[in-house]
Amino acid sequence: DNGIGIEEKHRHSIFEMFKKLENNFNATGIGLALVKKIINLYGGRIWIESEINEGTTFFFTLKK
Repeated sequence: DNGIGIEEKHRHSIFEMFKKLENNFNATGIGLALVKKIINLYGGRIWIESEINEGTTFFFTLKK
């Protein structure tokens, strides 16, 4: 995306259940945790690359 980016210190915690980086009442904090769980069930991996004030790119792999 072209958002604000994610600081290095938060990059692993964003995949934790109910973890929110902001007090956004519309967010549940389960979306990325659920995505990671599904990817892990299929033998894959998820990671991000992020630059502050530039945005974040999410990557994932799945086994064949």
